[in-house]
Amino acid sequence: MAYTPGGGAPAPGVVPVGSQYCVCKVELSVSGQNLLDRDVTSKSDPFCVLFTENNGRWSEYDRTETAVNNLNPAFSKKFVLDYHFEEVQKLKFALFDQDKSSTQLEEHDFLGQFSCSLGTIVSSKKITQPLLLMNDKPAGKGLITIAAQELSDNRVITLSLVGRKLDKKDLFGKSDPFLEFYKPGGDGKWMLVHRTEVIKYTLDPVWKPFTVPLVSLCDGDVEKPIQVMCYDYDNDGGHDFIGEFQTSVSQMCEARDGIPREFECINPKKQKKKKNYKNSGIIILRSCKINRDYSFLDYILGGCQLMFTVGIDFTASNGNPLDPSSLHYINPMGTNEYLSAIWAVGQIIQDYDSDKMFPALGFGAQLPPDWKVSHEFAINFNPTNPFCSGVDGIAQAYSACLPHIRFYGPTNFSPIVNHVARFAAQATQQQTAMQYFILLIITDGVISDMEETRHAVVQASKLPMSIIIVGVGNADFAAMEFLDGDNRTLRSHTGEEAARDIVQFVPFREFRNPPIDRFILKRYS
Repeated sequence: MAYTPGGGAPAPGVVPVGSQYCVCKVELSVSGQNLLDRDVTSKSDPFCVLFTENNGRWSEYDRTETAVNNLNPAFSKKFVLDYHFEEVQKLKFALFDQDKSSTQLEEHDFLGQFSCSLGTIVSSKKITQPLLLMNDKPAGKGLITIAAQELSDNRVITLSLVGRKLDKKDLFGKSDPFLEFYKPGGDGKWMLVHRTEVIKYTLDPVWKPFTVPLVSLCDGDVEKPIQVMCYDYDNDGGHDFIGEFQTSVSQMCEARDGIPREFECINPKKQKKKKNYKNSGIIILRSCKINRDYSFLDYILGGCQLMFTVGIDFTASNGNPLDPSSLHYINPMGTNEYLSAIWAVGQIIQDYDSDKMFPALGFGAQLPPDWKVSHEFAINFNPTNPFCSGVDGIAQAYSACLPHIRFYGPTNFSPIVNHVARFAAQATQQQTAMQYFILLIITDGVISDMEETRHAVVQASKLPMSIIIVGVGNADFAAMEFLDGDNRTLRSHTGEEAARDIVQFVPFREFRNPPIDRFILKRYS
């Protein structure tokens, strides 16, 4: 039977995970004890899946790696969640025995689950509870332990390591070495923090540089001991121990400016047995760098201002604004999809702009008195001062301009993208670059000047600028998805790649009921 995390209505007072009021981030470490053995010839290969509840429905949030042939796994993959103290955030941890390479949970054997709130874990810091089967009966003697840690320290550490002359552990070949990093836990035991990738068939491995939060590695204490274990990987999970050493972040930081830091990898059993034993190889730390992973809040507290501009589609495909079927028709409630999108994004961003004066531009309309088409006009009809006072001012200017323009076409984005990019470029010339520009384009149709728009977006990707495109109505928005480079790198018609992904496309029809502002702005926080 397929595994289903559950359903039903949420308990009274339960608020779904994901409110916009984020207090901090919390890291959850998971381990299991005495898990059910579902394999006939070996032990289970467990992995853990975290589910979160939203509006009475459970959805998968993340999953750990698989621990091969292990009934007492300590997973190195951590779950990081936003913690909101004013909410009840319901979580479910489900463990499975991996049988196939499939990502579908019904393809794997269920080992048990445990449900609680995030607040319960945070308040206890560490909990151990029995695992339950789907019928709420105990999953044998299986237990799950969950430890919580606040990620308030936003420093990250990047380590680059290699091995030299490690012990040979395979009978017909060399070793397949990997490293595990541990820190002292509150219960006096070592807690797994990070596991490197396995380097096959070598005694001189070169591991990829990796970055972890400093608070994960040593709780932010650079003098705290760190245990590093080196193993030879075996497919059956019975990894052979090569050696170990202890260090600290302060010691590792000595590896800098081209001067590596070497650590002898010691096998205590060999050290006791062999008089001439020296070591089981050398682990060389080529470099150790500590940087600060700056957050959205860091930039705001540092004085960065968000400069918000709205671009509104007034092409004929929207329909006559006097017709109730038009996307620009303002209903008796005083709104439409254009106004809803302006409000959803603008009311959040305006708090990060000190003067709250926003340019509002239109495109695709004929303007009086000569009725020429414009793709870059101020909707307040003041080209020298297109600024509106707050989101209210944008809404008022939008409503006031509708009777005075003629909807026309085509749907050209590039003029407005280039308009905002010019101001963003000027901002970079200031002695202290303290402005970040956000362009909200609201449109109902297919882009007419795709080649020019691609070029404009690629050029803008080098500037302090992002573009949010909200698609209203039921048109084909495939071109918008193309500009949103989540799955591919955007290129201009000349082949030039975007420096970064600066476009976020949102189809309004999919977010009429959920809070669209939370979804759109998620990537900018």
